[in-house]
Amino acid sequence: MDWLNYHHLLYFWIVAREGSLARASLELKLSQSAISGQIKALENSLGETLFVKSGRRLTLSETGRMVYRYANEIFNLGKELQDTLKDRPRGRPLHISVGVADVVPKQVVRHLLEPAFNHPTPVSLSCREDKSDRLLAELAMHELDVILTDSPASTHIKVKAFNHLMEECDTTILARPVVASRYAAGFPSSMDRAPMLLPSDNTALRRSLDHWFDENGIHPLVVGEFDDNALLNVFGQTGLGLFPTPTVIADEVMREFQVVIVGNLPEVRQRFYAITVRRRMVHPIAAAICHEAHDVLPPGSET
Repeated sequence: MDWLNYHHLLYFWIVAREGSLARASLELKLSQSAISGQIKALENSLGETLFVKSGRRLTLSETGRMVYRYANEIFNLGKELQDTLKDRPRGRPLHISVGVADVVPKQVVRHLLEPAFNHPTPVSLSCREDKSDRLLAELAMHELDVILTDSPASTHIKVKAFNHLMEECDTTILARPVVASRYAAGFPSSMDRAPMLLPSDNTALRRSLDHWFDENGIHPLVVGEFDDNALLNVFGQTGLGLFPTPTVIADEVMREFQVVIVGNLPEVRQRFYAITVRRRMVHPIAAAICHEAHDVLPPGSET
């Protein structure tokens, strides 16, 4: 039986990941010629060319791209095995990498991650904040264990994703007291032509708010749009306009930003999801987080 030389595969994987022999040489602490020889040996054993020259750069061949995908899974799985076996028996913190969509309020993130710190195993947490689509790509590559976002994964992604509905609530409109006093009477009709700070139009909350405004014939004056929910709150604190927040954290936002309630929109629902992908070994902390889910939904579904 022919066996794959995993040392050769490792060198190939690192060169492909780093994008050059020079950078791979620094990471592996080997000469470029030695690494090149190992990759040539791998190509000979596979009977395929893995890299092609493009000017002065090396780019992956079609076969190289396929081999890289397999190598990425192999070495990420090996790291997962090491982390799992290394951390459990010696009482070391079990590391979990969480991706957080930048539209999810930080107070909600803390609330959703509480089960991780109630786990009997000590936990080491790292959070990466970015756009949902980029986080999903990293989740698919097993660079993240779970992501928290405001909408379920689309059916168009090419991995088996599981959408766990973690929290659902309605929406509260907040403002500085001097601003709120002008719009509390007659709410929600008073929002027509009122200055408002809103999340960007690529968010689930913005789509829900726009739909509700259209249905009720209300046309607020949008004075600010924000990708980052924390930045939206900061501008809301200055008194520039009304702004929305999930009702589940309204009290906390009011205390932190010295704002008050203008009114409540029970029809504008906000949902927060934990998304995982199928793995050969289930991360125990990710499982603990998702255990709190109200439901496990198929990709692309809404409730």
